[in-house]
Amino acid sequence: MPNTVLNRHTWVVVADGEKALFLRNENSATHAQLSTIHQMHQQNPATREQGSDKPGRFSDGVGAHRSAMDDTDWHEISKRRFAKEIADELYVHAHKRKFERLVLVAPPTILGELRQELHKEVLDKIVSEIPKTLTNHSMSDIQAIVEES
Repeated sequence: MPNTVLNRHTWVVVADGEKALFLRNENSATHAQLSTIHQMHQQNPATREQGSDKPGRFSDGVGAHRSAMDDTDWHEISKRRFAKEIADELYVHAHKRKFERLVLVAPPTILGELRQELHKEVLDKIVSEIPKTLTNHSMSDIQAIVEES
């Protein structure tokens, strides 16, 4: 017996750092059939393709010794921004009462970023979180995994 009930008022958001699928059950809770109602995409090339400078250097104090600074991880920054965009989109739909329950499916780091960005109105609707990367899985696979959890 499935633990997560997918009724018509439950949305499933499957996301990663570059893609988000907003899904809804188009059938009854006993015979669920997820379909895509909205998609978001973000071009997020590797950091080496986004940055143009070498990492900076700083002085360690007295003398000529200098150390390299860490390079900015533009790829990770872009993922965090995308999590905020997803959170903003969910808030707009929650405010319009488009869904009553929400299931979030994303890698653990993206789930953490989403939790930080989600508005209380959206947080109150979350019924399940699944820490997996499923954006490239088939709809039937996503549905089976969501229903099992």
